[in-house]
Amino acid sequence: MKHTTTLAAVALALALLAPVAWADWDETMGHKMHFPQYPDPNGWDVNISGYTVADDWQCSATGAVRDIHFWGSWAGDFVGNIMNLHVSIHGNVAEGPHGWSEPGDLLWARDFGPAEFSIALVGTGDQGWYNPGDAAGIRPDHVNYYQVNIVDIPDPFDQKKDTIYWLDLMVTVDAYDFGWKTSLDHWNDDAVYLGLLVNTGLNMNSVAEGWIELLDPITGESLDMAFVITPEPATLAFLGLGVAAMLARRHRRK
Repeated sequence: MKHTTTLAAVALALALLAPVAWADWDETMGHKMHFPQYPDPNGWDVNISGYTVADDWQCSATGAVRDIHFWGSWAGDFVGNIMNLHVSIHGNVAEGPHGWSEPGDLLWARDFGPAEFSIALVGTGDQGWYNPGDAAGIRPDHVNYYQVNIVDIPDPFDQKKDTIYWLDLMVTVDAYDFGWKTSLDHWNDDAVYLGLLVNTGLNMNSVAEGWIELLDPITGESLDMAFVITPEPATLAFLGLGVAAMLARRHRRK
């Protein structure tokens, strides 16, 4: 009877704690991508207030993309409000017309209002600000950086194991600008932004919107973005119940 009571108590505690634990992400909570791309505390924040920025990931487990987490900062540490967060998921073009990989067909898109995501201060560092396409970034620019959490997404995108996808982000703000933080963790090809490309022909130049690779404005090195795709909350609950069951079996053997 005592063992049954212990198992029930553990299961109840996990059920009560699961919604709280999944409001923010940390490394103990797992992921459903090649590996988490953690924020570089001394990196760049690439402006996504009016710019669309994208980075690729490889799915590590088939299933719904219910939770998306990424890191970012406010330009100059002047804090405003994100009024809308536009998220889209695209297929992969392994080599685009300009030699780098880029987002392909639109597979899923959603706009999130302020009540549908959380944002929390999580760290500090000597960080720079970068408007895509500018000849140079601003450094130093700000100190604080934040984690943005989108959880329990309704009508989520279903990803397939070993498939490469692109996560695209853009925000609408009421004041100041918000940027997507770069990562020290590099995977596959560079991140990209949607900008104007000049196509040089024999007789004239044409300008069209297209995907442009993101490079460090000072060193010219590759830039990747800080984000993580995570398992569904149910996965955590099942893991917890498994641990509780294992503990109960150990008690019975004594």
